[in-house]
Amino acid sequence: MIEFVENYSTRKLLVNTQIENHLLSILEQYKTSFTEKVYREENEEHDVLMEVFGVTPILKRENRQYWGRELGMCWQRLVCKLFELRCKDYQPAMRIGGDELCDCLVGKDAIDTKYRIGSGDSGTLKKFKQYGELFKRQGLNPILLIVREDNLPAAITACKSGGWNVLEGERTFEYIFDKTSFELYGWLSNLKEDESLNIER
Repeated sequence: MIEFVENYSTRKLLVNTQIENHLLSILEQYKTSFTEKVYREENEEHDVLMEVFGVTPILKRENRQYWGRELGMCWQRLVCKLFELRCKDYQPAMRIGGDELCDCLVGKDAIDTKYRIGSGDSGTLKKFKQYGELFKRQGLNPILLIVREDNLPAAITACKSGGWNVLEGERTFEYIFDKTSFELYGWLSNLKEDESLNIER
């Protein structure tokens, strides 16, 4: 990820203040929610989204489901808003009946976002496989954008077998930059240093 941070200043001209305001608005909503919670999780690894809010692994240990769910929804909203603002071929979530098959579409890419995949639940993995195969039949490219890299290997294998192109960590941020010309990782890293969204303040 160092390369992204070093290149942030050279790419900053590509950053639109309006985009930053939209993304900051989402992050500030989650900061307000997070300040009311003190939960902990077992995993000791950090990621850039945790660091924006000052959420430490120790803080997460009490309720990993809460943090996984909330950071996952925050990630989804950030990514979808960025694609909406920067991609002319953006489309909102694809739904069939009550099921949301993906978070958004950009051109022929059916994009689903995940903070982390830590569950090997057979029902969930079956759905991923079904959705991936459905997208393929429709001529779409299923893309999974995951923040973290400590995902359950069996779940990642199941997603890939269903036709998903699974991107984790740095590859996720590279994909986002390629599509939007917005350096999301560098922008989030700058917010981390700024500490304006740190829930401990």
